[in-house]
Amino acid sequence: MEIRSLAKELSENAYPGRGIVVGCSEDGKKAVMAYFIMGRSSNSRNRIFVEHEEGIRTEAFDPSKLEDPSLIIYAPVRVLGNKTIVTNGDQTDTIFDGLLNGASFEQSLRCREFEPDAPNYTPRISSIVRVDPDRKQFRYAISILKSADGNPDSCHRFTFGYKIPLKGEGHFIHTYMHDGNPLPSFEGEPKKVKIEGDIDSFTNMLWENLNEENKVSLFVRYTDIETGKYETRIVNKNK
Repeated sequence: MEIRSLAKELSENAYPGRGIVVGCSEDGKKAVMAYFIMGRSSNSRNRIFVEHEEGIRTEAFDPSKLEDPSLIIYAPVRVLGNKTIVTNGDQTDTIFDGLLNGASFEQSLRCREFEPDAPNYTPRISSIVRVDPDRKQFRYAISILKSADGNPDSCHRFTFGYKIPLKGEGHFIHTYMHDGNPLPSFEGEPKKVKIEGDIDSFTNMLWENLNEENKVSLFVRYTDIETGKYETRIVNKNK
């Protein structure tokens, strides 16, 4: 599979929607995670990321302008032991609770489907990263739950697992192929992409290449594979 430039993928797509990037740093020492949100409506754009426990939550930037919170207010990132969950919706909690009860990442999502936002039927994209300091390694998985080419009568489920990721490589999945009405769901397996630079340069690259009009917030985390300690960056367009 071709390894792609994240800068190019983002700069050439005005509306990928919400996106997850997971991979390994160039030096092989860090597990890299990123999540961004975009918005076309005033309700979607009226959001910020805030730190919550070891993860983050979305909040209304201006609570007085909040309309329907059902699909825009949630915890995109939660941590359970050595596992970090990153998703584009409240299925973060579904996965967290499932893991607590002994279910796997994939099993936890069996009770969920794409979002009920006709006519888009936005896919639910999710990821989990497991860091094992004792073995000095990590692995991750990415899931997408999507309608059958826009037909809500059927849900297609795909899970992709990546064990012992390669240095400087990662995978990128996003909700929409591009802008449109209705918005076309992501197709195929997660894109293999380059992971370059330290946390600040990587964060800056992502933020600078997201469409200026539509970008809303960005979360980036680098976790040390040997210690489990992490650094986090949050960027909000609304300040």
